[in-house]
Amino acid sequence: MASLNVGNLGEYLREQRRNAQLSLRQLADAAGVSNPYLSQIERGLRKPSAEVLQQVAKALRISAETLYVRAGILDAERDREEIETRAVILADPTLNERQKQVLLQIYESFRKENGFEVVIGESAGGDADSKADSKADSKADSKEDVEADANEDVGPGPRTADGSDAGPRQAGR
Repeated sequence: MASLNVGNLGEYLREQRRNAQLSLRQLADAAGVSNPYLSQIERGLRKPSAEVLQQVAKALRISAETLYVRAGILDAERDREEIETRAVILADPTLNERQKQVLLQIYESFRKENGFEVVIGESAGGDADSKADSKADSKADSKEDVEADANEDVGPGPRTADGSDAGPRQAGR
């Protein structure tokens, strides 16, 4: 297997693991990844996803952003806010994993729609991205529909004492 350009990441992970006095197996268990997979990351043979890096960083009690930079996922100063937003979503104990992934996919689609490059999260695969885009589009359309409906007439309004219309009723009134 050819070595990818993640040797720097692997060396850094090994150094951090040793500083934390953890065996490869202990770190793999704490991060929720397999022992062989973590070994391949350390040897520069595999490029982990942002989610795996987040789990490893949490297990090592180090900054996930540092790992993103070393993995080449993030430029050192670029997209700090995006990373922080992702970290908050991933760390939220009130959301289950499916909810976190859907929320991240919607966040990515809004960033794309607004002209910002999505740096992380492309490991989910093309189908997941296109599903996220269509979900986000339908959610955005639904929001626009709701806003349009709120500004339109919503049917007959109040009646006068003689039974005639007093005028159209507006939503929110």
